[in-house]
Amino acid sequence: MATIGLIFPPDQPPERLHEIALATEAAGIEELWLWEDCFKESGMAPAGAVLAWTEHLRVGIGLFPVPLRNVALTAMEIATLARLFPERLLPGIGHGVLDWMGQVGARVASPLTLLREYGTALRRLLEGENVTVEGRYVNLNDVQLSWPPQNVPLLVGAEGPKTLALAGEIGDGIILTGGTGTEGAAQAISIAQQARRDAGIDAELDVVSFLSVPVTIGADELSEQIAALTAVGATRVSVCGVSEDGPPDGSERILGLLEVVGQVAGR
Repeated sequence: MATIGLIFPPDQPPERLHEIALATEAAGIEELWLWEDCFKESGMAPAGAVLAWTEHLRVGIGLFPVPLRNVALTAMEIATLARLFPERLLPGIGHGVLDWMGQVGARVASPLTLLREYGTALRRLLEGENVTVEGRYVNLNDVQLSWPPQNVPLLVGAEGPKTLALAGEIGDGIILTGGTGTEGAAQAISIAQQARRDAGIDAELDVVSFLSVPVTIGADELSEQIAALTAVGATRVSVCGVSEDGPPDGSERILGLLEVVGQVAGR
């Protein structure tokens, strides 16, 4: 079975995160995933808070929109948290929502080119290299982290086939944001794995799959859905509760789902 996590979506106010983080760890769930969404919540700030509040919980960020962030700053922030909380941070990068990037004046003509340049430079920085690059979008001159992290993975969010192939090539893993079902997940994983093989990379691909479910779902049904995603190659499944009539600013729908996710994680 894949590693099971819970998603704290950014439609929840930040002050509810403390309660959810502590409850997630107490329930035996291994991971809590956050989103950096415009114009709701950042990814790095709540990740640092959750890591500090808890003892063992791993925190995933799915994902940082690369047009919004200078690559050196992202590397500095990831490195800092990864060294403060070793082996508990799972950072992800991606295109971001292009309309939102346009709203802040950060949309680029070729998101794929930016993601390749950014992901390649970010990996090199996190590995402690001195990086000088002159790309279409990413330009660094003699940049090196003083305190590079150890063993922090780089995950890449992807949906379309070109981005999936790129993610398989430059990332340690991919983030599938959901909505395609098990068959769609299988096809996406196959594309990323093939690109990885073509690039001569032997290391296995970490596959994070986001799974949206009704907050009223039972443990058996949730377990079946997670097992189906595991069968097609997902190594982590993080669950987000969807409610049509729940209060948009309430943690009740997350807490209700949390108990069920904890039951499945404990099996």
